[in-house]
Amino acid sequence: MAIFENKVRVDINKVDSNSLITNKGMLELMEDTACMHSDTASLGIKDIPKTHLSWVQLNWKVKIFRRLSYGEEVTVKTWARESTKVSTLRDFEVLDSNNKPVCIATTRWTLINIDTLSITRITDDVIARYSPEKQTVLPDFEFKKLIEPTSYSNKYIYTTQRRDIDVNKHMHNLNYLDLAYEALPEDVYLNNSFDNIEIMYKTSIRLGDTSKCLYSFENGKHIITIKSLDDKSLHCIINLW
Repeated sequence: MAIFENKVRVDINKVDSNSLITNKGMLELMEDTACMHSDTASLGIKDIPKTHLSWVQLNWKVKIFRRLSYGEEVTVKTWARESTKVSTLRDFEVLDSNNKPVCIATTRWTLINIDTLSITRITDDVIARYSPEKQTVLPDFEFKKLIEPTSYSNKYIYTTQRRDIDVNKHMHNLNYLDLAYEALPEDVYLNNSFDNIEIMYKTSIRLGDTSKCLYSFENGKHIITIKSLDDKSLHCIINLW
């Protein structure tokens, strides 16, 4: 099936103190659904011991229209789009019980060899298993390189813990969002919901790595840049607005 659907309930670990879904919680709903879709294509997490292949996310672009409440039931839809030999696009739509969209997102992924942790070619066979669709939730959007700001007003230092590491042996992609929130000034954190999210992942963070998370505000966007302490590696740039 080209468009994969997953019906799910918003549980306790996805909401904040107001019982409303967090940004990380919303992204988790979509990420889990993408993993389930890959399971049906025999390219999921449970297939890694056989295929030695794993998907790694490169980008997020997310628009949230309404905050779901604890206990709400939603339908998460996802489908693959066009691919190149090194990356592929995937879209999402989250619908409430009245079939109204509460969130849309487009993402970009690459395929790695789990043994060497190197990017591997996305073959025609891999693409065919997902029966790609041409439709997109953001027809006027295309991923472009996010630019690092030249100055910062806030900094947060973090050393990667065991709990951060995922099946690809690096920091799980949604944990970068946790770091971004810790870097926000208190007033920014308390007074914004950030219904728009754009994330660009670059160099992965490994267990024991210490990173600095640098906050800037430019052109109406809250920008968090995550880098190595020595500035040699750019790990991630997150734009929130």
